[in-house]
Amino acid sequence: MSLSLDTTIIKPDEEIKSAVILLHGYGGDGKDISMLSLNWKRHLPNTIFLCPNGHEKCSINPNGYQWFDLSKDDPKYILNEVIKAEEKINVFIREIKDKYNLKNRSICLSGFSQGCMMALNVGLTSLENFGCIIGFSGKIIDKDDLEKRIKSNTKTLLVHGDQDAVVPPNNLLEAKDFLIRKKIPIEIYMIQNCDHHIPIEASSIALKFIKDNLEN
Repeated sequence: MSLSLDTTIIKPDEEIKSAVILLHGYGGDGKDISMLSLNWKRHLPNTIFLCPNGHEKCSINPNGYQWFDLSKDDPKYILNEVIKAEEKINVFIREIKDKYNLKNRSICLSGFSQGCMMALNVGLTSLENFGCIIGFSGKIIDKDDLEKRIKSNTKTLLVHGDQDAVVPPNNLLEAKDFLIRKKIPIEIYMIQNCDHHIPIEASSIALKFIKDNLEN
């Protein structure tokens, strides 16, 4: 079966027992974020990596994609676009589960920036826990909305650069406080002298979290 989102796929040489879904940032694409798998796949021999393109072309970068539009400074509009994106990603996850015979507990949802925001929303509103959620340089899009819809308590890791000028690092601390209040297991790391990207240190921290929490 084909997948509903155009996806960069990195398959393991061995039997597929788990999956890592990597959601790119605003204006990026699946190929960009698939670079994370280059190191991770050596340590996760039964894991398939799926890196979908966003369902929309990016409004400011026609060569890239977006999960939701940021051209309007209107929280209600943005939240409506987020809900649409959640529906697309949830369909994609169901397809992956069917295609590779996987359960939620064998899936890691991960993302960078806007992709992190989507991983948090999708992962925490699921009826069934995922293996883990990992977010780089993101935030909770709308705390009031998410608080009403949280259904899972999936173990979550958030990593952020202390010099991030795109998504300021205070968002990491706000997300931590929110998730603690909602009794969601949360680990955070603030990477020193790091701007809006995923350094090797962050990648290594995330790999350990995947190995500790993903069911194979």
